[in-house]
Amino acid sequence: MTLLRVEGLVVAYRDPAGGDRRAVDGVSFTLARGGALGIVGESGCGKSTLARALLAHGRPGSRFAAGQVLLDGTDILAATPAERTRLRGRRVALVPQNPLQALTPHLTIGAQLQEVLARHRGLRGTALRTAMLDLLAAMQIADPATLAARYPHEASGGQRQRVVIAAAVAGEPDLLVLDEPTTALDKSTEAQVLALVQAQQARTGCALVYVSHDLRTIAATCQDILVMHGGRVVERGTADEVLNRPREPYTRSLVGALPQLAPRPARPAPAPLLEAQGLGFAYTRPRALPFLPRRPGPAALDAIGFALAPGRTLGVVGESGSGKSTLGGLVCGLLAGQAGALRFDNAPLGGAARHRPLALRRRIQMIFQDPAASLNPRHRVLDLVARAYTAYHALPATTARTRAEALLAGIGIGAELLRRLPGELSGGQQQRVAIARAFAAEPELVVCDEITSALDVTIQAQVLDLMRSLQRERGVAYLFISHDLAVVSEMADDILVLHQGRIRALGPAAEVLGAPADAYTRALVAAFSSRRAATPEAVPIPA
Repeated sequence: MTLLRVEGLVVAYRDPAGGDRRAVDGVSFTLARGGALGIVGESGCGKSTLARALLAHGRPGSRFAAGQVLLDGTDILAATPAERTRLRGRRVALVPQNPLQALTPHLTIGAQLQEVLARHRGLRGTALRTAMLDLLAAMQIADPATLAARYPHEASGGQRQRVVIAAAVAGEPDLLVLDEPTTALDKSTEAQVLALVQAQQARTGCALVYVSHDLRTIAATCQDILVMHGGRVVERGTADEVLNRPREPYTRSLVGALPQLAPRPARPAPAPLLEAQGLGFAYTRPRALPFLPRRPGPAALDAIGFALAPGRTLGVVGESGSGKSTLGGLVCGLLAGQAGALRFDNAPLGGAARHRPLALRRRIQMIFQDPAASLNPRHRVLDLVARAYTAYHALPATTARTRAEALLAGIGIGAELLRRLPGELSGGQQQRVAIARAFAAEPELVVCDEITSALDVTIQAQVLDLMRSLQRERGVAYLFISHDLAVVSEMADDILVLHQGRIRALGPAAEVLGAPADAYTRALVAAFSSRRAATPEAVPIPA
């Protein structure tokens, strides 16, 4: 029985010349109740715009120029604002790509989930709090009560993503739209969350529309796949047909760009650029009362030691909340007050970034996991990158803009995007702008915090190729944080595996991934490798 029918949908944006640019151009498809449809394609192809249109939601500056979105025969594009409000969350719910933007910063996580449960399920009092904690526990949150008392910025990226998934399934909707929902999750946690979503689907009979650049995840979740390019549907079929017998050259290029679990060969290492010895860090607990002192919480990092040489890459892997981003924050000075010692170029490295000399801040740059939160929403793309040239190299404004334009072009941001604001870009385009801004400083060390999580596989391959090229040309070192073992294996000379703030494995990539001695590391590798067996039709996509 058909639940969702999309007919001739056109979503258009007004371009600077006054005309219309079609982000979604004549898309049509149907989805049965209980079915699962994956939507894939390059960054900017229109897949997220299409996903939001299923809730009659458009980004600023967009309009629904033609077509229908029929949910159980009702055109939600023609519904009144009040009718749309009643539909959202209860009949159709969205898991957005950016959890930090989706969560209210001044409300605790528990308060936000309780609001959803009260609105859509009518719960009150003790039953409301119990349901909220049960929902967090179902999302594999180790200590639901502690996380519920935190604000969104106090949670890791993976924890925030699981919270927005919990909020979406709380109303038990008929249609669940997932827009890159697991980009911030490591593979073992991703598998747990996807299993939960599939269990929810089996229990309620809801339909899934799953938008992702990760073809393996789509294959493990969806029976059918729709491939988009330039706002149009270029191919549709079963997961087996699209991934193993693609008809279109574009689809074949997507499948061919999948990263492989192939560690880089070992290379001799020069003297270290960055060293850590006995490094430790603990976040403070919230005050029970305003006049009481803050108390340290559990150790986020404990006795961490490693060395990173110029021109080399140290991959840092582990589950969400393992301390990966905390380590990156200490190196960049976003966090301060650590135990142990950090040294950079044979000099002590510590304290907050604002207290470090400008020359040192230039030499150490960070590319953040969440580009939308790290880019100034009021600055144009070209200005965001040009400012790095003026701040760190004292270049005249005209020269800085010329250099910025050339750098952006080299990373795939064309002239038509230079005048846009970050909110007018796709997630992958935002990430490329953030990468360009970091390299404009001409750093010696770049901390890369999940930098490819928002990129489709073809753009991801291009970005990784660019970073390897920059590393060869400039001798830059990378502290490469990721939950994607295939990406880490392509980039890293050495790998550091973290679990609950402690080192579980450290050594050459080939040894850590090829013959892991630690049980936790073996589980991570097994979780990545097992995705082929988890596909609905045992789709043998490349590993």
